[in-house]
Amino acid sequence: MTQTTCMASLATPVLFLGHGSPMNAISNNAFTSKLAELAAQFIKPKAICCISAHWQTRGVYILENARPKTLHDFLGFPAELYQVEYNAPGSPEWAQETSMLLAEHDPSLTEQWGLDHGTWSILRHMFPKADVPVFQMSLDLSRSIKDHLELARELKALRKKGVWIVGSGNIVHNLGRLDWGNTRRGHEWAHVFDDYVRQALEEDAPDRLVNFRQCGIEAKWSVPTLDHYLPLIYLLGLREPSDTLSFPYHGFEFGSISMRAVLLQ
Repeated sequence: MTQTTCMASLATPVLFLGHGSPMNAISNNAFTSKLAELAAQFIKPKAICCISAHWQTRGVYILENARPKTLHDFLGFPAELYQVEYNAPGSPEWAQETSMLLAEHDPSLTEQWGLDHGTWSILRHMFPKADVPVFQMSLDLSRSIKDHLELARELKALRKKGVWIVGSGNIVHNLGRLDWGNTRRGHEWAHVFDDYVRQALEEDAPDRLVNFRQCGIEAKWSVPTLDHYLPLIYLLGLREPSDTLSFPYHGFEFGSISMRAVLLQ
């Protein structure tokens, strides 16, 4: 997609990115190269709203910190990773506007968070100069999947105003079934569920993704907890009939982590 084409579009793109291991933040591989390519395809956004698997709350929170800190919210990784700082500015103005869009859902503005690794580990490859304002919206784990779908629909106005919305998680995310010797292939059950999600997206069947447990044991093993799956639901709610769906990247890490990326444009 050229920049000329993007300017003619009425809405900004929406992305769901499988972020995988925190080590991707400091790695040069096919996935991180694709992140850089994706960012280069479009006009730079006015701001980015990231919905990360790693900010889980009771109640909806929106980060309004003007200078969000880089959160190193992981353990047991090389010292080099803990030294990374992603010093993108925040956006209190866009956070407040997002809060108004969600007024019926009683959101709270807060400065008591930062940019967790679900956010900065991908954005440092997409916007390495950290020159795009970034704010996060939490995952309210007290709400149902359908509730999250409704929250996402309330955010559509941001797409018309130059704000990117990025969901960061993983379609398949089971740390209990990692295969450390299997760096680039998925378990058979992981492929089954990843394909189930892909097909439901291609057929624009959101009910199948809301009710994903119908996929059976493959769903149970792929989504043992909702936190990494819920960011995908926001892409569903933000989808417009005019959007084109694509999968700019797909693959697996360690057998049980799907790295599939989903783009609406």
